[in-house]
Amino acid sequence: MSAGTRSALLDRLLRPLHKWVWSDHDRRVRKLLIFGEVETDGGRDILRASEVTPDPLLRRLYLEHAVDELHHGVLFRERGEALLRQRGLRKRGVLSGNPLPGGHGLDDLVVEDQGDPRLLAFLHIAERTAAGRFALYKECVDDDPTTRAIFEEILRDEVFHMNYSYQQLGRLAPERKRRHIWRARGQRLWNRYLRVAAAIADLFGSVVLTGVYFVLLPPFAWAARRAERREAPGWHTIAPDRAASPTSQY
Repeated sequence: MSAGTRSALLDRLLRPLHKWVWSDHDRRVRKLLIFGEVETDGGRDILRASEVTPDPLLRRLYLEHAVDELHHGVLFRERGEALLRQRGLRKRGVLSGNPLPGGHGLDDLVVEDQGDPRLLAFLHIAERTAAGRFALYKECVDDDPTTRAIFEEILRDEVFHMNYSYQQLGRLAPERKRRHIWRARGQRLWNRYLRVAAAIADLFGSVVLTGVYFVLLPPFAWAARRAERREAPGWHTIAPDRAASPTSQY
């Protein structure tokens, strides 16, 4: 089974979950606004790639790609803000959290440290994944023609990005093309694993600290206060041989 077939099968299995996410107005707004940020960040990274590549053809393609990504960011952000205004919600509150993340940024790659073949392989995998996800999301927003039209427009661009990156990778590294593709796929999986592991560790740490605070600390605090009451002398035990009513300080 190819990687594309496995990805399509996984998306089909997760379709009810995607449908549930996009069925809620607030979650839909949150996803659109977060997609806007991810697309804009990716556009900046690819713009930087166009500045550092020595290949004239890639410079032009990267620049076109960057313009597309920045445009996608504007589309997502404007649509999210339009839906936000319909409900009178505040953007800061809506952006808390990220349900079912599905963006396709460059995962914090340092563009200057990547050669063109490696970057093209990563772009191909990222755009291919994004195209599959956006095709699925388009079906999940049938009740919102405007949002669906945005996904359709962006999906056409993602297909172009997926194809040009693969073709240029074949031009620059025909013999190592598959190796670069598998390396990029492995790196994306590793980045996802690190994000999931960090989220699980954060959740586990919160649970442990909550348990310590509410389960372990109260008995120790109670025992400490009880011991303090036992050991602290009362006023009746202070200086028993002292006169009851002193009349002089001498």
